[in-house]
Amino acid sequence: MISNIKILDGGMGRELARMGAPFRQPEWSALALIQAPEFVRRAHNAFIAAGSDVITTNSYAVVPFHVGETVFAEQGAALIALSGKLAREAADAAKTPVKVAGSLPPVLGSYRPDLFEPVAAKKLLTVLVENLKDTVDYWLAETQSSVAEVEAVREVLTDVLGDDPRPLWFSFTLQDQLNDDGQALLRSGESIEQAVDAVQRLSASAILFNCSRPEVMAAAVHAARAANTSLDIGVYANAFEPADNKRGANEGLSKMRQDTDPAGYRQFAEEWVAQGATMVGGCCGIGPEHIAALKKAFSQ
Repeated sequence: MISNIKILDGGMGRELARMGAPFRQPEWSALALIQAPEFVRRAHNAFIAAGSDVITTNSYAVVPFHVGETVFAEQGAALIALSGKLAREAADAAKTPVKVAGSLPPVLGSYRPDLFEPVAAKKLLTVLVENLKDTVDYWLAETQSSVAEVEAVREVLTDVLGDDPRPLWFSFTLQDQLNDDGQALLRSGESIEQAVDAVQRLSASAILFNCSRPEVMAAAVHAARAANTSLDIGVYANAFEPADNKRGANEGLSKMRQDTDPAGYRQFAEEWVAQGATMVGGCCGIGPEHIAALKKAFSQ
C-alpha cells in the first residue's frame, strides 16, 4: 500500500445531477447553487464521507460563459461567496481534517485557449478571488489550457491579495492523445516542461492535471516529475467517452465511459502514483464511490 497520498474530491456537476439537483447546460453545476444550494452541501458531505482530504468550491461555472452576463452581473459575487461558504461549512463539520480549495476556472471557456483574453479574464478572476478569499485554504486554478491562463491567475491573486501565504495549485487540461513521441501536451500545444516552468516561475506549489482522459495522465506525471523532483503533482481525470473529450463546455452533456468504474479508476490512479503523483482525485463523472476506492488504496 502506498500511503501519504492526498485524496481530492470528485466531479461536482455530475454528482449533483446524480443526486437529482437542478442541472442542465449551460449553467452546469451553478444551477444548483442558484436554485437549491442544499444539494451542493450534500455533495461536499458525500465526498468528505468517502475520504476526501480536500474539497473544491462549486465556483467553476459561476462565470458569464455558463450563467450569462446578466446573472453574473446581478448574482455572481454572491453565488461565488456562497460556494465558498458551503465548502467551508462542510469542511469545518468534518470528523477528520479537510481543507478547501478555491476553484478558479478558465473564465472564458473550458478547453478553449483560443478564447483567452487577458484583460477580460482578469476582470472575472478578480470577482472570484474577492469572494472566495475569506473561506479557502488553497487556490486551485483548474482546467487551465495554457500557460497564459495561469499567468493571469497569478497576476490577479497578487493584485488582490498581495503576498498571500496560501498555497497556489495550477491544474492543466491535456490533449486527448499523446503526440508521436509519447508526450502529453496542454490543449494549447505547450509542453509539460513549459507548464512546470510556469508553476515554478509563478510561485505555485503544485502542478496538477485534470479534466482529461485517464490514459494520458501517466505520461504527464512522468514528465512533470522528471522536470522537478520535489514538486507536488496531482491528477484528477474525467470519465468522458474519448470522442466527447473534444467537446467544449455548453455543447451538450458528454457521455460517460463504462470502463472507469471505481476499480478501473483505481488502477489508473495507481499508475499515476507510481509515476510520482502525490495527490489524486476525480473530475467529471468521478463520484464518491471512486473517491472511496482511492482512499482505500492510498489510506494514510
